[in-house]
Amino acid sequence: MKKIVSGAFVLVTMAACGGGGGSPGTVTPPTPDPNPVYTPPAHIASTSVERQCAAPRPAGTLNPFNNQPYNDAAGSLTAEKMWIRSFINETYLWYRDVGDVDPSKFVTGASVSYARPSDNVLVNVTLGANYDALDAYFNTKRTTATTNSGKPVDKFHFTYPTTEWANMSLTGSSVGFGIQVALLASTPPRVAVVAYADPGTPAAENNLSRGASFVAINGISVANGDPAILNEALFSPVAGRSYNFTVRDRGASADRSFSMVPRTVTSVPVQNVRTLAAPHHEVGYILFNDHIATAESQLVAAVNQLKAANNGAGIKELVLDLRYNGGGYLDIAGQMAYMIAGSAPTAGKVFEKLSFNDKNPFGLTEAEARTPFHSTTLGFSSPQGAALPQLNLGRVFVLTTGGTCSASEAIMNGLRGVGVTVVQIGATTCGKPYGFIPEDNCGTTYFAVQFKGVNQLGYGDYSDGFIPGGTAGAANNLPGCAIADDFNHALGDVGEASIAAALRYRANGSCAPIAASAAARTFSRVFDHAPMLGRSLMRENRIVRPDAGRLAR
Repeated sequence: MKKIVSGAFVLVTMAACGGGGGSPGTVTPPTPDPNPVYTPPAHIASTSVERQCAAPRPAGTLNPFNNQPYNDAAGSLTAEKMWIRSFINETYLWYRDVGDVDPSKFVTGASVSYARPSDNVLVNVTLGANYDALDAYFNTKRTTATTNSGKPVDKFHFTYPTTEWANMSLTGSSVGFGIQVALLASTPPRVAVVAYADPGTPAAENNLSRGASFVAINGISVANGDPAILNEALFSPVAGRSYNFTVRDRGASADRSFSMVPRTVTSVPVQNVRTLAAPHHEVGYILFNDHIATAESQLVAAVNQLKAANNGAGIKELVLDLRYNGGGYLDIAGQMAYMIAGSAPTAGKVFEKLSFNDKNPFGLTEAEARTPFHSTTLGFSSPQGAALPQLNLGRVFVLTTGGTCSASEAIMNGLRGVGVTVVQIGATTCGKPYGFIPEDNCGTTYFAVQFKGVNQLGYGDYSDGFIPGGTAGAANNLPGCAIADDFNHALGDVGEASIAAALRYRANGSCAPIAASAAARTFSRVFDHAPMLGRSLMRENRIVRPDAGRLAR
């Protein structure tokens, strides 16, 4: 498609130029406008410019989500930007709030303004590659509206290389050490600790576990050193490069050092499944970290394990630890909610109903826009069609932080919609009742908010998060306790502050936040705010499968 860079074209006839200066029969060109006004072209269908790529993938490259070829064609960066413009206009929930900017400004080597989704602050970025140019242009296609508390409504607008997105969402694999880092202080003197480590990873091989505090990396102080070096090592290590870590383990009196080389690691989204130590053996515990495809079979195994506990008597209460779960597949959230509540309260009920923009971009009927409480496996990582186990609980304790997001919040909201009591222990959740259907074009996957989800009762107004221990006022205030995350105990330990608070609440219907939080204050500074998890936006979402049969697109 032709891109108009400097406004409308003007046709000039020879007669119109007669009598002017210059040689007979010639036209004196006008002086170029140094600041031309951009006149947007008319909107066109995204299908007319899709897969017209500046760097098309080789013929026959298959989409791993549906095993069909991508069928990229040779095109241009201009065509890819025009596709972004049309895609947003067609599907974005707040498309009316999005203005038009000149796409010709977004090319490799250019310096442009970039509005951070987290806070709408403008920063200048230099575009080092075509991917950067596309991402920066996509960034302009986002609403900057704010919630009642002043937070951006849309904090979740992002892109990801398609191969990396597919690897993470389908298999849980990525390049790294297998640790989730929690930043307790992101400015000097910084504090960074391990929230958890995945088994079978470089972190596990070096006995790096929850509560270990990072002291230095490659000789650079974590508290006061170069943030570029620290960010690379902690959040985006380079495959094959060796990094030397100095850490202070939880409960240790001295530092230790070791080296790790990042490699492709596989996330284990469901961990530490157990019944709590006596006398709390009737309480089950599940650490659930990601709604990715492999979580389906692991959640089924976890629930079956708890049903078989106590010589087959099962459990009477569940502590579901979602502190580090940013979301993922909405269908898996619907499965987990069903396994908690069972068939009786969920039969014929909606787990989450999706509302799109007024264009109904995916052509869904009323029935197709509903995600049910799934009662069977869906083929993510278990054979399709098997009945899911049920715990049949009327109440669940959910552990949360500011990193509890999207599909995790959907579990809480969906259960509340069918009368299951959700007792929230921890910190206010991230506040994302929105989601998207990821869309690939030319090797980049685009995540633009396309729907809002509501539960059986029609509630979904928690863009400022679910708040633990709130009173009977706002609907996003849940029963429970505000508790600081406690990195001085292992996950699943009854002495860990959040679990201890849940057990006190179970016993007497209340908890003491000050006393419970004291256990988290071993560090030299007090951190009552939720830790920053330093993870990609890809892990803070609710996703409807692009290959789901109920979708028309």
